[in-house]
Amino acid sequence: MPLRRNILCTALLLLPLIWSVLAAAAGDSEPAETLFDQVRVFDGQSAHLSEPTRVLVRGNQIAAIGPEVSAGPAARVINGHGHTLMPGLIDAHVHLTFSALSMPELISPELTPQRALEASAREAEAMLMRGFTAVRDVGGPIFELKAGITAGQFPGPRVWPSGATVSQTAGHGDFRMPHERSRRFFGEPSRAELLGATFIADGRSEVLTAVRENLRFGASQIKLMAGGGTSSAYDPIDVTQYTFDEMRAAVEAAEDWGTYVTVHAYTPRAIRRAIEAGVRVVDHGQLLDEATLERMVQEDVWLSLQVLRESTPDMDPLRRAKRQPIIENQPRVWEMARDLGVKLAWGTDFLFEPDINDQQNEHIVMLEQWFTPAEALKLVTHDNAQLLALSGLRSPYQGRLGVVAEDALADLLLVRGNPLENLELIADPERNFVIIMKDGRIYKDLTGDESANDTALLKIAR
Repeated sequence: MPLRRNILCTALLLLPLIWSVLAAAAGDSEPAETLFDQVRVFDGQSAHLSEPTRVLVRGNQIAAIGPEVSAGPAARVINGHGHTLMPGLIDAHVHLTFSALSMPELISPELTPQRALEASAREAEAMLMRGFTAVRDVGGPIFELKAGITAGQFPGPRVWPSGATVSQTAGHGDFRMPHERSRRFFGEPSRAELLGATFIADGRSEVLTAVRENLRFGASQIKLMAGGGTSSAYDPIDVTQYTFDEMRAAVEAAEDWGTYVTVHAYTPRAIRRAIEAGVRVVDHGQLLDEATLERMVQEDVWLSLQVLRESTPDMDPLRRAKRQPIIENQPRVWEMARDLGVKLAWGTDFLFEPDINDQQNEHIVMLEQWFTPAEALKLVTHDNAQLLALSGLRSPYQGRLGVVAEDALADLLLVRGNPLENLELIADPERNFVIIMKDGRIYKDLTGDESANDTALLKIAR
């Protein structure tokens, strides 16, 4: 036994040395290179594509851009045939679990955390195959899925996780069934809380605990329910949720960790209270007035908006009725926010209807009601990336996103044709996204299907 103990101790002492040798050996090898040749670049900000050029990806970053760029002998060279190379799409408002499951599935006694994980993993892969290389998940059980994506267990986009939403009793995140009573009075957590969907937290101390619990698990930002919602049974749209002190507690706890609070809210009253409490982002806001939008500009508060479609036939009648005034007023808010210069982000916010998830890209095309194709693509790449960057050091991924630029992270799409002239190309990712690259790795590759006649080959001076 003493000999075995000595051998074990010696091995443990040598572990740091072994790891350092392995790391040094790994560092000696050149990172993989991919050279995109004959591509026209949408850099995430410009109103025009570049002239035909080359883009070199080394490891997980863009190393160089220009017609004279060359790569090492082991590099893979992709002939772009004059197609568009652009940043990966970013959805700033998703619920990977809640969009993967219907409401009957979510409330079914048969639902287990493992089944929820499997469903959300399938949706994460489908989202990546639609060209979304980064998403902000603003509520729900997400940490295990994000860890699996990071570890390579599941293919999926980069995830900025919020974790469980933080809601007051009878708030938008109070998803208790009629038979479930208050945890505070009766000691039983609700099923939604056990699933990691929400924290029902009342009073400053409970809000602080809920926020810190999410941060403990790796939340990159905090999602607080500040007003009524359409998918919750207990709260009319017009109600204001959380007192100033409760909301301020959440902001203080998030700021202490170097990140921010975003709030679910529609009405001017709820949003003004959130601004006063120091909230940095408002999600939704379709009932905003001009005065509150002007204040958002003054206080540098972001508005993360969606383009909601008319309710589907199988939607719950209560939810359909609550959505109607929001849908009717949203064109006015998009127009006012654009004209006033509000910092805008875009997301989809699909919930409980897995059958509509494949419409995600079509919702980008719907932005043409207020933006040119170039402006719309800037919104869903560069601008959304700026919102993600608000997480600061709590961001799970350090580096620039949303642009095609030297030293930026290599999240890229090779798109057949020119989406700045025809935004509809984005709505058909299966056909038109020839390459989907995330973090320098290619997840979709249709280059074998390219033909010389598809687009005239462009010669680049070398």
